[in-house]
Amino acid sequence: MGRVSFVLGGLVKLRRQHLLTTRTCVSMRIGTHDGAFHCDEALACYMLKKVDKFKSSPIVRTRDKATLNELECVVDVGGVYDPQTLRFDHHQRGFFETFNTVKKTKLSSAGLVYKHFGRQVIESVLDQKIADQDLETVYNKVYSSFIEEVDGVDNGIQQYDTEAPPKYEANSSLSARVGRLNPAWDDQNPDYDGCFEKAMELTGSELEDTIKSVYHSWLPGKSILLDAVEGRFKVHPSGEVILLERYCPWKSHLYAVEEELGFKTKYVIYLSANAESWRVHALGIDASSFTLRKPLPSPWRGLNDKELSAVTGIPDCVFTHMSGFIGMLSTHGSCRPAFTETEFTAFFAGPA
Repeated sequence: MGRVSFVLGGLVKLRRQHLLTTRTCVSMRIGTHDGAFHCDEALACYMLKKVDKFKSSPIVRTRDKATLNELECVVDVGGVYDPQTLRFDHHQRGFFETFNTVKKTKLSSAGLVYKHFGRQVIESVLDQKIADQDLETVYNKVYSSFIEEVDGVDNGIQQYDTEAPPKYEANSSLSARVGRLNPAWDDQNPDYDGCFEKAMELTGSELEDTIKSVYHSWLPGKSILLDAVEGRFKVHPSGEVILLERYCPWKSHLYAVEEELGFKTKYVIYLSANAESWRVHALGIDASSFTLRKPLPSPWRGLNDKELSAVTGIPDCVFTHMSGFIGMLSTHGSCRPAFTETEFTAFFAGPA
């Protein structure tokens, strides 16, 4: 008989006989495997605990099949995916479930729980009912910007289609930080269950931050961007320059809007978040690329202040980044940058 433990609401080591006697006082119990843990099951358990019917559920960590079979919900262990019986494992042969027909990343236990309970989790975190269309938008965005990475890492899926070795190590991802919460290999008295609670807290905190950011910041920004896209031909006849009179988180929206409406942008001019400067941002070829569609001119790059203004012919310049991806102009109150100057518009109109 394998070891069984309850996590949350008091850490208690339980044998199977004791577990069976608690059935009448606990309506829903969540099971996952014991021992070393990963980001996906920690996050899956946290999400389930945000759903009403699981709020008071203890988490049972074991690999004992008989015990798992008696539990109401099981994640990341058991070799079964069946949402009807609340079984959410992804390790079994023949499992290829994805979030939707567009996404190709195989789901982990976190993705499986989110797929079926994500909308409830979002409303629980925000503590309010969300309009259906907004809820669906947030649900999809949170998956793409947070959950999918957990799925990909846990299933060993490379982020890029390349065999080239990485140029540097990346060990600060959420999955890596959760991994470091496991007891040390030479710990004589490892407390896996206590460490698992910390992993749930870490993953849950970052999930909640993501949900709140998407709903309160990212979602309202889309309407501001759409207004700017509609007026882009008033900024420049090419329609390749977008002017945002008000700061908003525009980057993640723009590429989706471009695809939806069938156009491409070279630059976005926007007021900084503190309204103290204007930025000219050269767009990457896609949302994750550092390769620019058309960088700012090489004679501008690395210059500052009056030296930059002398080269550009545009007053009140502050700097241009060495890579040519961004430049800054002072606002001097509420004045717009001189983006209609001949030199500037000629550059915008030039070939990509």
